[in-house]
Amino acid sequence: MPTATATAAKGLLDPNNHALILVDHQSQMAFATKSIDAALLRNNTALVARSAAGFKVPTILTTVAAKSFSGPLFDEITDAFPGENAIDRTTMNTWEDANVIERVNAIGKNRIVFAGLWTSVCIVGPVLSALEQGFEVYVITDASGDVTEEAHERAVERMIQAGARPLTSLQYLLELQRDWARGETYALTTGIARVNGGAYGIGLAYASQMFNAHEGGH
Repeated sequence: MPTATATAAKGLLDPNNHALILVDHQSQMAFATKSIDAALLRNNTALVARSAAGFKVPTILTTVAAKSFSGPLFDEITDAFPGENAIDRTTMNTWEDANVIERVNAIGKNRIVFAGLWTSVCIVGPVLSALEQGFEVYVITDASGDVTEEAHERAVERMIQAGARPLTSLQYLLELQRDWARGETYALTTGIARVNGGAYGIGLAYASQMFNAHEGGH
């Protein structure tokens, strides 16, 4: 019989054990995204970007044909990473771009988290490529989207079958925090959740204003 210990699973994310790659959250790509409501997609993307920036997760921003076709990144991303230049590509597969790979190698993390548009092209490509090269890969599925719900779901299934691990945007934030006793990031986490955490954020605001209550008894 195994012995339980009060330690976290190695498969959980923390701010220091991964890099985040946000792929092609651009206006032209969003126009045709139908698997998720555009407002929800932007909210979830903001949640991920603000979480990564706040916890100082090494993050790569990348676009495809930004000036000639696909347009700018969502404001939610550029607001979270002011002054951070996105790597613009011609390749649909981010992993085939030498500049992106140079940045991945410079960061030096063997665990990569992806989110972006479209799931079946611009996320499947680098996810399968990174997995084949020995990286651990996670995909934030609700900060990604595709031209149809089926396209998105089949892409997610394909990545899971290859070994990728799916998670959601709110899950990403709370996994980075993990312990409400971590006071240095408590206000950051609850602040992001209040703005971008949907019903959970509303609940935090209610508890705080009505009862002066806090997560974890703070």
